Amino acid sequence: MEQAVLTRSGKGVGHEEAFEKIANVIEMYREKEGSLIQVLHRSQAIYGCLPLEVQQFIAERMGISLAKVSGVVTFYSFFSTVPKGEHTIRVCMGTACYVRGGRKIEEYLAKHLGVAARGTTSDGKFTFEIARCFGSCGLAPAMMINDTIYKQVNINKLDKILEQY
Repeated sequence: MEQAVLTRSGKGVGHEEAFEKIANVIEMYREKEGSLIQVLHRSQAIYGCLPLEVQQFIAERMGISLAKVSGVVTFYSFFSTVPKGEHTIRVCMGTACYVRGGRKIEEYLAKHLGVAARGTTSDGKFTFEIARCFGSCGLAPAMMINDTIYKQVNINKLDKILEQY
């Protein structure tokens, strides 16, 4: 029986189908210099994450070393080697956010969600991450869920924010 792969949209695709789509992405970018990051982004959208077998496939098809692929995957926080939740919560820990209560937000979310940073809830609903800076220092402390930034967050606002998801 073929393994189902969960994509970011939550729709399952077959393992072979996912690799076929990734191969098509690689082919589309083959002639473009410096396209590894684009290939990885699109591959993660297809497969849901970038485990070692996907990294090996990309390295072989692009004719580059696995070390190079793995180095990029582990360097950028956007990439994940394990499946992520339906929604990604990121708490900013840049200087302004940290000083204005970012650490309290992190602690509250970890307790409320039952996972430490970089973890995914057991129901697959949320992945909880820490970010270095959103570039939204005037909104500190800031938190992001998926692509929505929440400004001047405090622990009294968190339950209401999470209820939306």
